Amino acid sequence: MRLYLAPTDRHRSVTWVAALGAAASLALLTFGLPPIDLHPPWHHLGLMDPLCGGTRSARLTMEGDLAEAWRYNPLGIAAVLAAFATLGRAALGVVSGRWVDVHVRSTRTATRTLWTLAASTFIALWVRQQLIADLLVQQT
Repeated sequence: MRLYLAPTDRHRSVTWVAALGAAASLALLTFGLPPIDLHPPWHHLGLMDPLCGGTRSARLTMEGDLAEAWRYNPLGIAAVLAAFATLGRAALGVVSGRWVDVHVRSTRTATRTLWTLAASTFIALWVRQQLIADLLVQQT
């Protein structure tokens, strides 16, 4: 893996997704939680998924309450930080004309390791969220 400066932004779609995520986070900070139920049907049956608590976690992250955000879902913190880091990268690129980029040399072993790590994290978060189902079904 290596970092380098590129003459163009090769990841514009990532920047746009980050901008949408940052806008959603700012809307949560400004207006609070959505007035509609965003939960999938299984949530009402007591089955949590890895994304449960993410909206509340993102709002709490924007409020600066990282401990409470972590309690609801660590992904909320990661999503907000990633969105604003990506926008920071975009701002630096626009100002300097050089874009921070990462080159990762892909090997079969690295790919397999990455997928194993992602699947393990996904399963661990799913179990974690199910263990705090009582917290997640509360309406705030």
